[in-house]
Amino acid sequence: MKNYDVIVIGSGAGMIIVDEAVEQGLKVALIDKGPIGGTCLNVGCVPSKMLIYAADRVVDIEEARKLGIETEIKRIDFAVIMERMRKSRRESQAYVRRGIREAKGLDFYEAEARFIGDYTMEVGGKKIAGKKIFIASGSRPVIPPIKGLDGVEYLTNENVLELKEKPENLVIIGGGYVAVEYAHFFAAMGTRVTIIEMLDRLAQSEEPEISKLLEKELKKHMKVYTNTQAQEIKKNGGKLTIVAKNRTTGKAMRLSAERIMIAVGRRSNADLLKPENTGVEVDQRGFIKVNDYLETTKKNIFAIGDINGQQMFTHVANREAAVAWHNATGKKKVKMDYSAAPHAVYSHPQIASVGLTEENAKKDHHVLIGRAKYSATAKGDAMMEKEGFAKAIVDAHTNRILGFHIIGPYAPELIQEVINAMAGGGDIDSVSRGMHIHPALCEVILRTLENVEAD
Repeated sequence: MKNYDVIVIGSGAGMIIVDEAVEQGLKVALIDKGPIGGTCLNVGCVPSKMLIYAADRVVDIEEARKLGIETEIKRIDFAVIMERMRKSRRESQAYVRRGIREAKGLDFYEAEARFIGDYTMEVGGKKIAGKKIFIASGSRPVIPPIKGLDGVEYLTNENVLELKEKPENLVIIGGGYVAVEYAHFFAAMGTRVTIIEMLDRLAQSEEPEISKLLEKELKKHMKVYTNTQAQEIKKNGGKLTIVAKNRTTGKAMRLSAERIMIAVGRRSNADLLKPENTGVEVDQRGFIKVNDYLETTKKNIFAIGDINGQQMFTHVANREAAVAWHNATGKKKVKMDYSAAPHAVYSHPQIASVGLTEENAKKDHHVLIGRAKYSATAKGDAMMEKEGFAKAIVDAHTNRILGFHIIGPYAPELIQEVINAMAGGGDIDSVSRGMHIHPALCEVILRTLENVEAD
């Protein structure tokens, strides 16, 4: 059995820990059954945004007529767009693999692994043990128990990236972030898209008014059925039939599609590792339990990223990696702080959020609420952006920003100054003290904070 100072499971955010450990001259094992580079690089945020950027340009051209610009799209080369994404992914994989190969003191096990005892793993038929272990092996799509689903081919966020030809008709089951992003992409490519969401609104974790506007805008380009549950999938010649039912009225519907995509959520990969064999506990959803310091229930074993289910975003996983490494090697531990952890949804319109929702903030705070439309700024008016808006949640006693939410163009870029302010414990003044360029879209942040009042 080979012994290591550090074992890292997962080559996504886990590579941050690998780099630190190798730099300190420790004996390190990296385990990843592949694809190398983790979820984000291979089947998550990076390849999907390469596709969505093309979709955004299509919509920009289509919407230019509101500005008095008449134009047309002659052709969309779906195969070229997809292959550009895959080429970039191959290059990134090669870069990661080259870094692993050149690292000194690093052994790479490209195989499935499982715990077989305390701090001991079996990987590729070999046994290894580590003094400190970092679990960063990610998540995979949830596959719902829909009758007939196991008998048909379906897409997920993983195999959708291998498509060579554009589907003419696509039904997406699910209404979360993955669902609405790919709905936007395929609709822009010319596919007839239908979303079926079991809950009463899309993007359930967003503010209700943001979900409402998202649904309204998406319906301009596709069909959306909320509060509707897919019950059965049937083969119908070369097509698929989806049998669904409205959960309120009980009314049934039958939808025909060339392809279906499952995007109902993510589940932890913890079960594949058999963590119970080393004393690491999971919660009732299957995610590895961690404390504020990202420690599992077993000393010197840490869990970061999707596997712990805290906030399943790459930038959060990267920060968790830094915090976990510090707590494993430093003298004074630090807590992982999620209070200013942001996220973005690259649908059309785009969404960006940070901090608490109004509902959650009201549980522990007396709050003020601010709202402003893009059109309240000169730049937003020039863009003829009539619907996009921002919403602020502020503590009434301290003026500290508790949450901020945007839906509209460039939302992920606009929200960054609020994230920076919140990360420093900032209040409204920490944003308004800085002069904002006029006319610029960032003024919507100022307008929103100027409008805070008791709800």
